[in-house]
Amino acid sequence: MPLAYSTNAYTRHGLAEAIESIAALGFDGVEILCDQPHWFLDRDLGEEARHLRARLDRLGLAVSNLNCNTANGFFDPRPPENVFEPSLASANPDWRRWRLDYSRRALDLARILGAGNISVTSGRPDTGGTPQQSQDLLVDSLCRLCESAQRYGVRVGVEYEPGLLVERADELAEVITRVGSPLLGANLDLGHSWLDGESPEHAVSRLAGRIWNTHVEDIQGRKHYHLIPGEGELPFQRYFDALTASGYSGFHTVELYTYPHMAQEAGRRSLTYLRDLIGGPR
Repeated sequence: MPLAYSTNAYTRHGLAEAIESIAALGFDGVEILCDQPHWFLDRDLGEEARHLRARLDRLGLAVSNLNCNTANGFFDPRPPENVFEPSLASANPDWRRWRLDYSRRALDLARILGAGNISVTSGRPDTGGTPQQSQDLLVDSLCRLCESAQRYGVRVGVEYEPGLLVERADELAEVITRVGSPLLGANLDLGHSWLDGESPEHAVSRLAGRIWNTHVEDIQGRKHYHLIPGEGELPFQRYFDALTASGYSGFHTVELYTYPHMAQEAGRRSLTYLRDLIGGPR
């Protein structure tokens, strides 16, 4: 399975520098953070995307995913941590409309870059009122987003996360069923799945055939803090075996936004560990 590294580990570096570093480390692909300080989609980035596509082709890097999970650049000043607003489930219709347009821009950029998918999150449980009201708003927004995704030929992966509206595989499977689009699936974060207490086998089986990308990090003591793979307790082999059995052959994307002070070293250690585990060139 190909391995990628998210640029959200490189928030102390520019996007171009991050991509060059990820290529030099030997990853097969890169996930691009669609938020500040990298790609905040508040303007037409089409020409920039075409230049970036040429750079990626030169470096031999594919794009595993466009990470649109956050849009912190919406706020001035920017919040010190992720607030997951504006969200696709926000009770504020202007915010919801803004987030939908933002995600549509990401679909267009994914098309230009040759990326097969973007990822989004659900927002907080009370973002649209009660959890049920929030889910109804989320489903409506995802239906609209998937209509646009059909035109661009790009898939949409929802990343579930502890503490958010959609925080486990069963809940995401319900949302996928309600939306009813073949382009809607999961950006499966293995650490989030483990934190929710679901077994690797259950999480993968519930979403089998609808997993567009994975996020890979380690976890220790059920604490939501992303660690370098191999330095925690995550049963990676069980996840990878379940994914292989399900037919998944897409990217495993290392996501270590907790290591901006040592992004390159964290990536190097992750790549060594994962290649030893799943095989591949060293």
